[in-house]
Amino acid sequence: MSNKSYGCLIALLLLALVVSLGLNVGQFLGKLNIDVGTEAGISSARPKRRLHEVTVESPKQATHDKIVHIDLEGVISSMHVGGLFAEAMPSVDTIKDSLEQAVNDKNVKAIVLRVNSPGGEVTASDIIYNAVKKAAKVKPVVVYMDAMAASGGYYVACGASKIVASETTLTASIGVIIETMNYSQLFDKVGLSMNAFTSGAFKDSLSGARPMRDDEKAYVQNLVTQMYDRFLGIVSEARGVPKEQLKNTVADGRVVTGREALNAKLVDQIGYVEDAYALARTLGKTTDAGVVKYRHEVGFFEVFGGASAQAATPPAKVQLDVSSGLLPKLLPGVPYYLPPSFAH
Repeated sequence: MSNKSYGCLIALLLLALVVSLGLNVGQFLGKLNIDVGTEAGISSARPKRRLHEVTVESPKQATHDKIVHIDLEGVISSMHVGGLFAEAMPSVDTIKDSLEQAVNDKNVKAIVLRVNSPGGEVTASDIIYNAVKKAAKVKPVVVYMDAMAASGGYYVACGASKIVASETTLTASIGVIIETMNYSQLFDKVGLSMNAFTSGAFKDSLSGARPMRDDEKAYVQNLVTQMYDRFLGIVSEARGVPKEQLKNTVADGRVVTGREALNAKLVDQIGYVEDAYALARTLGKTTDAGVVKYRHEVGFFEVFGGASAQAATPPAKVQLDVSSGLLPKLLPGVPYYLPPSFAH
């Protein structure tokens, strides 16, 4: 190897060493700041970073007016996803931050929230619904339903000013589900048993190690009924349809098409995302507004910080999943707004 090649190799090694030292010092100082702030009673929460704009449609004329397009894609969950996957799996906080930035931007005249979701966790759906409703009090919010906006996805849509659905959209599925698995008979076959020491009769109500008592079934059903009543009330208020009418028609957990949803007054019009943009411009009283999306740009240190955290995590067990990778994994005992086909 030539002296020149040796020199290049040494330079690369030195560069890698400097980067490594910089990352380690940065992590140390970050941890030190958190520790010191905690001891001093100072919040360690970081200020919100402004999301960057990406143009989807340029304005027809020279204007600063904008329509913000926000995507709600996939199963709605309270799980926070950061780093490189923040855009692929938007969290509750990401949607809230996007709505807040759009509301605070004087050039944004309306918001289009594209929903393509089978639903998800009850509380996460309710938080996003509340954020949409608050935003709609300040600026028009149009929900565009893509392939699916069912259960929790429809719950979120009820906070909007107007709802646009495609002919082939699958929506509604107004209902609640809590699942648990009972394996007590399997325990009997293999000679296993489980002892649980609880502080009350209902503390282990969803345990699969024993059959459920009748009073436990009534207790869990009551929880489901309470959440269903809230869902029903929100739909009734948002769409101006009496609760009893909803109960006797589309609020029995069924999934309907966009056209059926229009006939049941669950949506305002049939169309595509371009129609949602046009409606947003009308409601926002602007004719030439362009369309932008928000993007979370991941910094260099954020990428390597996430990689370092993953490297520090012990290797996970190898698991064989024979279920479809497209279906959400429901946690036992957690209430969900999901269509029946997604709950099994």
